[in-house]
Amino acid sequence: MAKSPSRKPRAVKGAAARPAAAKPVTIRDVAKVAGVSAITVSRALARPELVSPETLERVRAVVTRTGYVPNVLAGSLRTRRSRIIAAIFPQVSNTLFVEAIQALTERLREEGYQVLLGLSSYERREDELIAGILGRQPDGILLTGVSHAPETRRRLIAAHIPVVETWDLTPSPIDMLVGFSHEKVGAAMARHLLARGHRDIGLVWNNDARAELRRRGFLEVLAGSGIEPAATCLGPAPATFPRGREGLAQLLRSGKRFTAVACSSDPLAQGVIAEAQDRGLRIPADLAVIGFGDLDFAAHTTPALTTVGIDKVAIGRLAAEMLLARIAGREAGERIVDVGFTVIERAST
Repeated sequence: MAKSPSRKPRAVKGAAARPAAAKPVTIRDVAKVAGVSAITVSRALARPELVSPETLERVRAVVTRTGYVPNVLAGSLRTRRSRIIAAIFPQVSNTLFVEAIQALTERLREEGYQVLLGLSSYERREDELIAGILGRQPDGILLTGVSHAPETRRRLIAAHIPVVETWDLTPSPIDMLVGFSHEKVGAAMARHLLARGHRDIGLVWNNDARAELRRRGFLEVLAGSGIEPAATCLGPAPATFPRGREGLAQLLRSGKRFTAVACSSDPLAQGVIAEAQDRGLRIPADLAVIGFGDLDFAAHTTPALTTVGIDKVAIGRLAAEMLLARIAGREAGERIVDVGFTVIERAST
């Protein structure tokens, strides 16, 4: 069979030619437009306190107009610092972590550091995240929790960079730690309900590692009083309002009697309250409810939610201070800081 003659690509009539890639704006370009030296531009961007206000304003105006982006990599090669702190959190869909992230970011920004945020989806992706992050040579790392794969722990120790673990307690952190005891939180929740006369208690709970620690503390206190949970609904993280509703529905389907429900987080507790009210149950007359986290809505539910409050801002700020101290070669003070917690009694119990 004869081959058909090859055809050359045909330009589409009226199609615009693709423009050549523009060269990036350099520090020399900024200096020329601003009428200063390249060293002055560099100083204005890195150490603005060393430059006169007039010069600083002129340089910043040119930077804004030209879209100049400083070459952080070139600077890091000279100083051996990336000015990046990597922070790994399970999720950012509720304010349990958001307030800590904001406090951490604001404090580090004051010292010229940027936060590279990674989401681990409750430890399922932590190993691959850390492997990728270490290749970018951060100046420090913040982790959520203290449960890590052995290989990840070895990697972090071998990296010889400051590491702060948060949101948990252990006597043997990788490096530094700021957090609280989840077992003690669970125990305090159980004691709160027992002190109000509840003996038939249901649980609507997540099964992530830190929630399991809270459940362990809760069950130990109940066992000390010769009590077992009336019914339990366990579900995967993250906690959500719909899962709270379904959790209470599942407890009610069990046919077991209970006068209180303890929840591993406030979103679950909010869902439990909504489901109970839809079923005509009075809170707390028919059913007392306690949560964990003191999220922004907890005080504004109807009725207001009894919960456990954590100083989330303190966790972020203290973690930042620890990292900054170690990066600067100073002692970070206490290697392990327990921020504690507070049981906040409101109308739901």
